[in-house]
Amino acid sequence: MNWAHAHLILNHAPVMGAPFALLLLLWSLRQKSRDLQIATLGGMVLTALAAGAAYFTGGYAGDLVQTLPGVSAARINTHEDAALLALIAAIATGLLALAGLFQARKQAAVPRWCLLGCLVLGLGTCALMARAANLGGEIRLPEAAWGFQFPHPS
Repeated sequence: MNWAHAHLILNHAPVMGAPFALLLLLWSLRQKSRDLQIATLGGMVLTALAAGAAYFTGGYAGDLVQTLPGVSAARINTHEDAALLALIAAIATGLLALAGLFQARKQAAVPRWCLLGCLVLGLGTCALMARAANLGGEIRLPEAAWGFQFPHPS
């Protein structure tokens, strides 16, 4: 296994974890379940940690693939910039979730401000993760680019 392989494996955790945690948060709010809310906040913390791991391996992966034919350094840089924004959003969400977990230890209910803040930040994190993932796919998968036209068979 090399860094590019590790990056491809790890990047799925935050990209899928962010929307999963967001859906779980919505469900926990609907059900008014403290246990689900605690699990959701934990999932958001884990998603932030996974985002850090994916971002860390991405630099090494970029170094490996930038010399391959058809790989554009500009696309790698665009993906890296988008991934940094997604990482910042995931960390902000994870820190807020962690604060909520600490507050919840002392209270009967998870603080509403934390849940609503995680909802807003989680939406942003999901959008930024999707953008970063799409740009990453465009590095080696031209069919992932918006507007790609498949060649017609002759």
